[in-house]
Amino acid sequence: MMRKNAKFDRAEVVENATKLYWEKGFNGTSMRNLQDVIDMRPGSIYATFGSKEGLFKEALNRYTDMGIEALLAARETAKSPLKALKLFMKTVVLDYENTAPSRMCMLAKTMGELTEENADLIQETKRLLAKIEIEFVRLLKESQDLGEIESSKDVNKLARHIQVQTMGLRTYAKTCDDQAELETMVDDVFTHHPF
Repeated sequence: MMRKNAKFDRAEVVENATKLYWEKGFNGTSMRNLQDVIDMRPGSIYATFGSKEGLFKEALNRYTDMGIEALLAARETAKSPLKALKLFMKTVVLDYENTAPSRMCMLAKTMGELTEENADLIQETKRLLAKIEIEFVRLLKESQDLGEIESSKDVNKLARHIQVQTMGLRTYAKTCDDQAELETMVDDVFTHHPF
């Protein structure tokens, strides 16, 4: 049971669990860690989310929503869809250093961590990666409509390229403290690219 007089806020619980799972990974997060961070006892976690896996799925979805929100914010700020993609990539590669629980993409981290024992979580992670890729495709199509990208280019292939580069650069950023170098590497994605 939750602490008496504690108001249950599912969104806040999922938000806190997302940060914890993003930092520690699924297997590195114990029920005790969850209990301490989200202020729920195991029985309440199971009653509310079905299992540790159920809460993790909600955390993965929250993480994905945060990424899409960041992408939409970049589009509102940038003058073009292609510039928005670049701004988004710079945000998640450079700006997340001090604000995110982990420099790595939580979805990439999850794919690297889990085994077939967690096949349902792997499937959910793949689905969410595809959801983000669809958002990239949407911006790339807009970019084509505006003449930034040639109409003959395959936007699905370009979206995969951006997905791979973003995940790779975020992982590489864990080993590189040179912000200028990382920024140049992001720029290179858009100057030495298949666009």
